[in-house]
Amino acid sequence: MRLARLQQATTLALVGIASAWAVHALRQGRPVAAVVGVCFVALGHSFVLGLEFVLACCVHGNDPVARATWRQMLSAWRGEVLAAPRVFCWQQPFRSRVWADHLPDGAAGRRGVVLIHGFVCNRGVWNAWMQRLTARGLPFVAVDLEPVFGSIDAYVAPIEQAVRRIEAATGRAPVVVAHSMGGLALRRWWAEQGEAGRLHHAITIGSPHAGTWLARFAFSLNGRQMRIGSGWLQTVAAREDAGQASRMTCFYGNCDNIVFPPSTSMLAGADNRHLAGVAHVDMVSRPEPWDELLRRLAD
Repeated sequence: MRLARLQQATTLALVGIASAWAVHALRQGRPVAAVVGVCFVALGHSFVLGLEFVLACCVHGNDPVARATWRQMLSAWRGEVLAAPRVFCWQQPFRSRVWADHLPDGAAGRRGVVLIHGFVCNRGVWNAWMQRLTARGLPFVAVDLEPVFGSIDAYVAPIEQAVRRIEAATGRAPVVVAHSMGGLALRRWWAEQGEAGRLHHAITIGSPHAGTWLARFAFSLNGRQMRIGSGWLQTVAAREDAGQASRMTCFYGNCDNIVFPPSTSMLAGADNRHLAGVAHVDMVSRPEPWDELLRRLAD
């Protein structure tokens, strides 16, 4: 809830700034300036996203994943420009509790789902997934990882609690779906609490399994833990069971503007799936991860 309140304040501040500028410019008889100012506030994030895509292109180097075409990058940028305000200015700050965890009375014997969000996100990023799961009567729990800027180690407890709730309601091991940093939180939990049989399958979406180049600019503890080659990543990898990756499906993309170079989202031994021409947050909206979840639930 702390992140939701922070993003509520940020969103309302942006609306206030845009409104104040528009009123000021209109009173001065400058309608064009009013429109330009409002557009700058509303679309300012598009320039930041554009810089991320430029960096992703520049550091691609000899990465084994095929370099994205400029058309793919442009399409991914456009999709992310639309997805970011929907997620960070609406779903997460104002709609994160619209869909409650769904543990119906008839859940016993059914396969359940645990949803784990990523960095500077909350359960609201999964709203479309939670709506579909509820409509299908499928049991699920969506976690909120806090503290927002703390250690990924601190997220073991809420994930353990979510898995226990699914186990108690269904009597079966869940499928876990994790986006971005959530994939690392899942692996950290699995290394400590994931005894054989407690997890049916794991699906990660744009998770920095080998870190991300962009994390070199991070100041938060969890951000620093996601740096390529970090000691934290090495420690988690050393504690993992050798066959763990074989029960994971990892979606990665050549247009990921947060986790790059692209191969850093891949995990040796896992079923690595390429999502071409789609950006980081927008990956959650793609049908492929959802279809994979339904397939694993039917196993």
